[in-house]
Amino acid sequence: MLEREEYIEQAYFFRVLVERLGQSLPLQDLLEQTKFELLATTHLPMAIDLLLGELKHHGLMSTGMLLLKHYFAPFQTFLIAEAETDSGRFDYRTALKILSAEANYRAQESISPEGLFFYQFEALSRNRLNYDRGLKAMADDTFYPPDWQAWLLILRRQLGLVELSDMIYGRSQLYFEARSRLGITEPEAPILFGLGEGRIAQANRHKDPLFLFAAMQRQLGYPAVPRLEPIDPIPSLIPRLQRRIEQMETRIRLLEQEQRGGIDITKFYGGKIPLPSEELPE
Repeated sequence: MLEREEYIEQAYFFRVLVERLGQSLPLQDLLEQTKFELLATTHLPMAIDLLLGELKHHGLMSTGMLLLKHYFAPFQTFLIAEAETDSGRFDYRTALKILSAEANYRAQESISPEGLFFYQFEALSRNRLNYDRGLKAMADDTFYPPDWQAWLLILRRQLGLVELSDMIYGRSQLYFEARSRLGITEPEAPILFGLGEGRIAQANRHKDPLFLFAAMQRQLGYPAVPRLEPIDPIPSLIPRLQRRIEQMETRIRLLEQEQRGGIDITKFYGGKIPLPSEELPE
């Protein structure tokens, strides 16, 4: 895990990229500009140099992040790779927003494996990303203890066969206490979730997972997962309305001319009506 100042600069870096992508500037120029705004005592400016080289030579930023496994978390590389996929529907701005919020959360002292897991898994679920590659990237993150990494690989294999809330409840303190009342004193697997998470998982069995994520987000305090914002139709609606009004005004003028005695078509032919034998101007 990196130092706190590294994550703070990462959060700023990803946030600035999101804000400036709408300025119709190439990503290479944005990286070069943003590099000089970052704290020079961190390693992020040097990492951006490598990302910039990969972007210029291969057209991808994820390949550079893959080379910097010691600096960028595997889940960060996974999100950028999914956003750069030609056949994917994952928006690049959404990926950067998720990375910015995650880096900001990693910089906080209140970060926990439970909160980071639910944040990352909700990002996979809401954006319909590949669960297999996503959970593998989460399991490779050194922030998670070995017990967590082993459970993430189990979740990767059993997701779709076993409900997520059941898997969370089975690794919670609440489930262990229920077994203790039956005389079983040793947990069958390492406990990863507390009583609160176990109660929430038990209450959300056979329900929409979004209810589970919403309850966990309120209780654990991890940041809300950024979502794809709908396109605002107002900027494009006003020009269309203006063209419609101009067309209506033209039709109204033609109707008024017809009521006053007919439409003067000579203005369309230079002031005179062409004879049938004359060629019409193009």
